Amino acid sequence: MKIKIALADDHSIVRKGIRSLLENESDIEVIGEAGNGYEAIELVKKHSPNLIIMDISMPDLNGMEATRMITGEHPGTYIIALSMHHDKRFIANMLESGAKGFLLKDCAAEELIEAVRTVMSGKTFLSKSITDVVVGDYVEQLRKKEQTLYQILSPREREVLQLLVEGKTTKEIAAQLFLSVKTVETHRQQIMTKLGTHSIAELTKLAIREGLTSLE
Repeated sequence: MKIKIALADDHSIVRKGIRSLLENESDIEVIGEAGNGYEAIELVKKHSPNLIIMDISMPDLNGMEATRMITGEHPGTYIIALSMHHDKRFIANMLESGAKGFLLKDCAAEELIEAVRTVMSGKTFLSKSITDVVVGDYVEQLRKKEQTLYQILSPREREVLQLLVEGKTTKEIAAQLFLSVKTVETHRQQIMTKLGTHSIAELTKLAIREGLTSLE
């Protein structure tokens, strides 16, 4: 069964170029084109495409709002956003609106086809050139949202913590790190205070959650 695709872009030359690339694939069929968001919504109602390649900036109704409406009413239709911009706000807003992929207009033909197949398999696809933008923003949001062990504890305290949760005694840790027993005990108390924990069991859960140790 062929993948039925609709194209939504206000530039006919862009639609023709994408259509030409897609129709080279034997399992893909382009079933319609739209020049704005409203036309895209009507296409979905009439033809129920499997996927829409949706430009973000279109007149009358932009691709972002059209995506939100289509995914709300027709969850079986996937959407891949298409844009000239790699600004993280465009990416985040389109994904939040329900798009399953994000492509830049200067992407290679191979990337376009890969995006279609990836999204149709139920996965999300991002252009390789914007992946770093998305990942970087995600990491930054995590940093703002919650401090991790790597921010709260010093490198030495993390060393001591890992050995503690792996079952090493204070003397064994002191010998392995070339520290005095008293210093290790001080580190242990500081770790407990900083993390607000009261037992090795609690420390172990935190360490595993943060990837400090797997205890395999």
